[in-house]
Amino acid sequence: MDTLVSPPFVPPAIREKSSPESWVGRAVMPANIALEKASRVSVMVLSLIWIGLVGLVDYWTGYDRSMLIFYLIPITLGTWFVGRNFGMFLSGLSVGTSILTDIASGIPEVRYWNPAVGLASYAIFVWLLARWRGSLRQMDERVRLRTADLQEEILERMRIEKEMAEVTERERRRLGHDLHDSLCQHLTGTALAAQVLRAKLNSKLAEEAVEAGKLVELVEEGIDLTRSLARGLFSPDLERGGLAAALEDLAHSTEERTGIHCEFHHDESQIGSGDAAVLTQLYRIAQEAVANAVKHARARRIVVELDAADGELTLNVFDDGVGLGDASETHGLGLKMMRHGATLIGADFKASRQNPAGTIISCVLPQGAGPDRKYRDEI
Repeated sequence: MDTLVSPPFVPPAIREKSSPESWVGRAVMPANIALEKASRVSVMVLSLIWIGLVGLVDYWTGYDRSMLIFYLIPITLGTWFVGRNFGMFLSGLSVGTSILTDIASGIPEVRYWNPAVGLASYAIFVWLLARWRGSLRQMDERVRLRTADLQEEILERMRIEKEMAEVTERERRRLGHDLHDSLCQHLTGTALAAQVLRAKLNSKLAEEAVEAGKLVELVEEGIDLTRSLARGLFSPDLERGGLAAALEDLAHSTEERTGIHCEFHHDESQIGSGDAAVLTQLYRIAQEAVANAVKHARARRIVVELDAADGELTLNVFDDGVGLGDASETHGLGLKMMRHGATLIGADFKASRQNPAGTIISCVLPQGAGPDRKYRDEI
C-alpha cells in the first residue's frame, strides 16, 4: 500500500478567504505550498532578510513612525514553519532592530516601555500561534492515520467481496453443471422409459396409454424447465465462445422459450476476449435485463447490443415494454443486482426510459477498468 503524504496545511482563516475567484487565494496558496516544501534553513534566512528589510524601512521613515506591526510577518513565518523557539528569537531580534533603527534615526531619548510592551505582545502571539500549529499538526496526523486505516479496511473489503463473488459464481456453475449433467440426464432416461411404457400400453390398454403419454409430456416439460434453469446458472457458450456467443444464445433461447422477438447485434471484428470474471458479470447483467423485460415490462421486442469502441465495451439492452415505473420500481431487486454487478467490475451502469416507450439498460466498461476500479476511486 502506498504511503500517504498529507497535503500542505492551509490555516482556516486563509482557506476561507482563498476561494478560486479571490486574488488573495491565488497569491497565498502557491506561497504557502512553496514554504511547506522549502527547508527550515530557507525559511530562517527569509525571515531574517525580512526583518532586515523592515528595519531598513524603519530607519528611513524615522523614529516618529513605529514599524513594530510589520515585524509580525517574519515572526509568523518563522513560528509557523520553523518553531516556537525561533519565533521567540525573531521577536527579540525585531524589538532590538526597532530600538537600533530609532537610535540611528536620532531619537532624543530611548523609551523602553514601548519595546517592552511590543516584546510581550510578540511573545504572546508566538505562544498562541505555536499552540495552534501544534494542534493542527496533531489533527493532521490523526487524519492521516485514520485515512490509512480506512484504506486498509477498503482493501480488505475488496478482497472479501471478490472472494464472495468468485465463490458465488463457482457455486452457480457447479449447480448448473449438476442440473444439466445429472438431473437432465436422469429426466431424459425417465422420459425414454415412459415412452417405452406408452408404446407397450398403446397396443393393449388405450386409456392407460393416454395417461402414459401425459406422463411423458410432463417429464419432457420438466427436462425443458431444468435446462432453462441450468442455462440461467451457467452458459457453456460463455466458456467456449466468449461473451458474444453467450449473448447470442441468450437471445435465441429467450425467443424460443417466451415467443418474444429477441435480437442480438454486435461487431465481431471489434469484440475480443477479456477477463473471465468481467465477461461473466456482463453476461449476468444482460441476463437479468432480459428477464426483467420478459417478466415485468410486457415487452414484444428485446434488443441486446454489444459494442467496443474508443477503448470502451458497451452493453445495451432495449425493450419496447411499459418502461420504468415509479421510484420504488427503479430501485427494485433486479436493478440493484445489475448495478451491484456493474460495480464489481468497475463499470458504469444506467437504467432509463426509452422514448416513446420501453427501457434502456446500459453498462459501459471503460478501458483499464476491472474489479478494483471502485476501490481505487474511493482510495
